[in-house]
Amino acid sequence: MEGHLKAEVVIIGAGLTGLVTAHYLLKSGFSVKIVEKSNRPGGVMQTIREEGFTIEAGPNTGVVSHPEIVELFEDLKDNCKIDIANPEAKKRLIWKDGEWHALPSGFLTAVTTPLFSLGDKFRILGEPFRKKGTNPNESIADLVVRRMGQSYLDYAIDPFISGIYAGDPSKLVTRFALPKLYNLEQTYGSFIRGGMKKGSEPKDERTKKATKEVFSAKGGLQYLINALVKSIGSENILLNCKDVTVSNDNQIFNTSFLMGSIPVGLTSQKVISTVGGKEIDSIFPFVGQEQLKAITQLEYAKIVQVALGYQQWKGIDINAFGGLIPSKEKRKILGVLFPSSFFAARAPEGGALLSVFLGGMKHSEFYSLNDEEIQSLVEEEIGEMLKIKGIKADVLKIFRYQFAIPQYTATSEQRFEAINFVQKNYPGLILAGNIRDGIGMGDRIKQGRAIAEEMINK
Repeated sequence: MEGHLKAEVVIIGAGLTGLVTAHYLLKSGFSVKIVEKSNRPGGVMQTIREEGFTIEAGPNTGVVSHPEIVELFEDLKDNCKIDIANPEAKKRLIWKDGEWHALPSGFLTAVTTPLFSLGDKFRILGEPFRKKGTNPNESIADLVVRRMGQSYLDYAIDPFISGIYAGDPSKLVTRFALPKLYNLEQTYGSFIRGGMKKGSEPKDERTKKATKEVFSAKGGLQYLINALVKSIGSENILLNCKDVTVSNDNQIFNTSFLMGSIPVGLTSQKVISTVGGKEIDSIFPFVGQEQLKAITQLEYAKIVQVALGYQQWKGIDINAFGGLIPSKEKRKILGVLFPSSFFAARAPEGGALLSVFLGGMKHSEFYSLNDEEIQSLVEEEIGEMLKIKGIKADVLKIFRYQFAIPQYTATSEQRFEAINFVQKNYPGLILAGNIRDGIGMGDRIKQGRAIAEEMINK
């Protein structure tokens, strides 16, 4: 392979964004090559099977937040099926004062729950009549306290943000991190009033596909990756590519890298980067560090994920989606998912699979613990909270993600401006991935489809 190859489009990164983009471009007749530094496609997404357990490394689930998600699975239906979470296990648990409480799902449970103070329960009745905010960079914490009260922040939004961003709601800016919530207030003046009006608006058949249900792929998310790879063709995915750099010569891009000790060059008219902010300046030296500064300084939450498999479950009832831990409770984990409760065949009959998360922006120090320390910490926390103290897991896997989740803080506006500036000044270069347009699997699928369609329709 030594020498130069040609393609219309080069995609750097074989994670979900890159694979989805390539899938749609190739369907429309474009020649595409994906350049990936690791030895396998899929990024952090990987399904591991061991002793009857189906364990996800990376994201465990997504939300059907966009119709593009359903349409991708429809496209891949011969090789991959969407798996919708069991609605009977949709309950979310919140830890307070030494026990679990269900997060309210309606007006009656919101009134009776011990999670929120009496004053804030009355306060919520006045939420539709409060003035909308005027600070475009208002944090999630300030917005929630202003509209709903401190206890809603402490026992609903704070753990919710830990579950999504592993972040600090006092630093995340609402219009960047939760744009739908921000737009509800700005458009309708109220979360409650906006939610009711949005719910009553007529929807076309395509919009109805965005059901907001929790999803995976049947058998594990590896099936989604494998189906995309089959569609793209493994010959179009170059793995083990080291020292990737891109040069720009009169709007023609040359992507250079090593495959082992073999130097390879790829000439293309378009380059799509899906890599994280920390890698961009080394890959695109022609842009200049100052122009990329707002992107390369993006903060990331460090996450440790621990999968625990039990052949026979002897703890509390875990017929729920999972449990989240408010910062106020001073525990050592962010939360725990119960994948075997909401997806079939994730654990042996009578057993259970847990996925525990720790670290994040508030406890980044946990990332540096060794495996023995992490195992001890998780066993102590889970043992107490799920009533399985002294019971060892039959399978235990530890995964570490140094650059797990980008934080959409007040610097996001400068980052988006820098991305637009670079793309405008270097036509044919697209900076994508989770540095913009959201962090969830659904966001990645939507973005990949949008980038492909924009190229196809030009």
